[in-house]
Amino acid sequence: MDRIDIQYKTLLPQMSLPIIIIGAGGIVKDAHLPAYRKAGFHVHGIVNRTRAKAEALAQEFGIPNVYDTVADAVAQAPENAVYDMTTMPNIYIETLETLPDGAAVLIQKPMGDYYADSQAILEVCQRKGLVAAINCQLRQAPFVNAARWLIDQGYIGELYDMEVRVAVHTPWQLFPHVMVHPRLEILYHSVHYIDLIRSFLGTPASVYAKTLKHPAKELSSSRTTLLFDYGDTMHAVVNTNHDHEFGPHNEESYIKWEGTKGAIKATMGLLMDYPHGVPDVFEYCIKPTDGSKPQWVQFPIEGTWFPDAFIGSMGSLMRFKLGEIAVLPAAVEDVIETMAVVEAAYKSSAQGGVPIVETRK
Repeated sequence: MDRIDIQYKTLLPQMSLPIIIIGAGGIVKDAHLPAYRKAGFHVHGIVNRTRAKAEALAQEFGIPNVYDTVADAVAQAPENAVYDMTTMPNIYIETLETLPDGAAVLIQKPMGDYYADSQAILEVCQRKGLVAAINCQLRQAPFVNAARWLIDQGYIGELYDMEVRVAVHTPWQLFPHVMVHPRLEILYHSVHYIDLIRSFLGTPASVYAKTLKHPAKELSSSRTTLLFDYGDTMHAVVNTNHDHEFGPHNEESYIKWEGTKGAIKATMGLLMDYPHGVPDVFEYCIKPTDGSKPQWVQFPIEGTWFPDAFIGSMGSLMRFKLGEIAVLPAAVEDVIETMAVVEAAYKSSAQGGVPIVETRK
């Protein structure tokens, strides 16, 4: 089978709008700033409650301005500045209230800790007329772009199965503010996959879920199974296990799509040996029509989840703000649906399954 010339690269805005980053945590250093440097985006300034952390990143990445407060950053912001919020969700509201009405803002996921928070964030964004998106960047990772293109072009036919499987050792200690959260796994990790599945299939009618603790760890949860209800033919499932501490031999980290004409599998190397990662693998199989055996074809993908997907998140926000595209990917009005699924998953996990009724003759 001839290799398909897959189109997957992110389209950059025709001009770069100045970025002001709010927060200076690990995700900014490891993903946001490397992505913006790679894309050629201009970071005008950075602000953080601990100024020294902002100054260190400013020096490392050549950011010309460091601010003491968000209000200072707003007061000195250039025209058409795009705000990149990377703080914890508990201060999203107060930060959004400080931004100028009508500003463009990229908000780090999740969109609040609880669904009521998500609704409040949406209300602020709409009341202030903000051009607001949530940084659900997995939906714009290069290997996801490639899969979406193949599906949209009809290569694998009608999609009937979508699976995310993660079995890795996750070093939660790298995220000290996150690892103590009472809603750890679904809210801060599987939310990526919920949003990803929604970006392909829409919002499910319901969700079946169970999120679990490890018996020897103090984490609130580290393993989850999610099954989404899309009717009688579409099977969509997420299985995560962050406690696989038995070496790389049987680690797994992939997304798989199956259709009536073919299938796609994307191995997400980032999550294995995190934060160093291993190479991604993107492969597809188109069922032959001549009766020969199906064959999988590997396609080389440039870029990966970190940092390249972050180029897509910020780039699409700029393109929408500039009028280059008509739909804003991961807009708050869309991701509120992801958060509704998250909330339903926690409710399903708490309620449990249908009890097995003991019958006696």
